[in-house]
Amino acid sequence: MMRIRSWMVLLVAVVLPGCGHVLVKLPVRGLMFAFYTLLLGVITWQLTTPDTSLVGRLAGGLFVYAVSVFDAYTWAARRAHAAPVGG
Repeated sequence: MMRIRSWMVLLVAVVLPGCGHVLVKLPVRGLMFAFYTLLLGVITWQLTTPDTSLVGRLAGGLFVYAVSVFDAYTWAARRAHAAPVGG
């Protein structure tokens, strides 16, 4: 069985929110992060005014996205550290 490297999980998580978790075999967690990224992005978009910057209008979703990327990388690093070297 091939091990996924932590930096590969990080790259996938940055490009495709929630998919980094799928690579470390946590698909439900990844789906939850993707759902809340979209949900909070829509909520903050609706609650802000049109003169607010794009980052400000999507702040809730961007926050969850950033936490998701960090979380996927952390899980990948934990699993890589716990895996046997010869296996």
